[in-house]
Amino acid sequence: MLNGAAGDDHQLTRRPRLRFAPAPTGLPHLGTARTALFNWLYARHCGGEMVLRIEDTNAELATAAHIDQILEMLSWLGLDFDGAPVFQSQRGALYHAAVDRWLDEGRAYVDDGAVRFAVPDEGATSFDDIVRGRVEFPNASIDDFVVRRSDGSATFFVANAVDDLDLGITHVVRGEDLLNTTPKVVLLRAALDATDMPTFAHLPLIVNKQRKKLSKRRDDVSLTSYRDQGVLPEAMVNYLALLGWGPPDDVEVRPLDEIVDLFDLADVNAAPAMFDLDKLTAINGEYLRALDDAGFAAAVAPWVRAEPWGADLDAATLSKVAPLIRERTRLLGDAPDRIAFLFAEPRIDPDDWAAAMTAPASDILDRARTAFAESDWSAATLHSELRAIGESFGLKLGKAQAPVRVATTGRAVGPPLFESLTLLGREATLARLDAALAMLARAADFGE
Repeated sequence: MLNGAAGDDHQLTRRPRLRFAPAPTGLPHLGTARTALFNWLYARHCGGEMVLRIEDTNAELATAAHIDQILEMLSWLGLDFDGAPVFQSQRGALYHAAVDRWLDEGRAYVDDGAVRFAVPDEGATSFDDIVRGRVEFPNASIDDFVVRRSDGSATFFVANAVDDLDLGITHVVRGEDLLNTTPKVVLLRAALDATDMPTFAHLPLIVNKQRKKLSKRRDDVSLTSYRDQGVLPEAMVNYLALLGWGPPDDVEVRPLDEIVDLFDLADVNAAPAMFDLDKLTAINGEYLRALDDAGFAAAVAPWVRAEPWGADLDAATLSKVAPLIRERTRLLGDAPDRIAFLFAEPRIDPDDWAAAMTAPASDILDRARTAFAESDWSAATLHSELRAIGESFGLKLGKAQAPVRVATTGRAVGPPLFESLTLLGREATLARLDAALAMLARAADFGE
């Protein structure tokens, strides 16, 4: 199969076949996830196939835990693949056969126990790239490179050249950082008598706001980190699709099936793509707002139930709370802190307290406590009562409700106040107003 006899199978007129080949520790990285997504989008757009190939020839890196992490993250993103995963560690015989052939043909030689491929001194190695156009490397700039290590294992270049030819890969879509390895793979493919070349597409670098390449040492590049902060997989996929590609109608937030329909590698931009956390969380917020109460409650439940006060909250209670915070929530991980006051004693923010508890805060709280003790317990009634109290002091509702909000929730900003109080309940609300009044009285006694 490595002698080019199956060459007609690789023509681009056949059904597209792409491969995603992450390094064993690669997938949780945003860039690697973007590569997986672009392969998947193009395969599904063209009605083709996506092969998952695990580059596990390095036994120290390719642990079972790392491979499980790759599969877990693909599953979280909702990216399926066709057929069983291909493990390079199980294909050593093919790689050795290729290297032995090059030795027999004088295309490779032994050097200090390793086998090196003899790169021609003259000419150039070139290929067409959908994103970058015609790419050419003078052969004089390519050193003879190792194809078999001294321990007998084949290198990355050999495995890629052999596998792409053997598996009938028609498109190689990967990051720009691998561009300089491509001429070596092209040379090896030609040395296997391949009569065609896959279509290459080297995706742009992902950079931070300082226009520097994302780095594990400097930037938060872990896909797991964003999942744990509460980014929905649908939102992450939508955002990753925009890192180097954009829909022709400029509508960026849209269902995945529409992205599949519109996606084309020819529309990928060669310029670096900037990772913008604010944009990611804004998109995530749009997806969260699109959920109904039950859907949002289900999404936020793991974060809420990780809190001591939320461990036993049932779905019905969460569904009642959901409308209070859904509109302003951008990350699910932020949600528990915004509703904690409903289920546990609030932690008073000292700065908010100082700003809200100025005159006539004590009088407002006292009159609110009296009105709330006897009024109908509904958001509309509580709103009306407090507005009337504010007007009696010449205050608009926003100013009048500030001390009540801080007294009952602990903060100056939060979910809609009156809807929150109806869920908090009359007894708890009155108790917190009493506590605030007592604090103000003590402060007055000490002249604070």
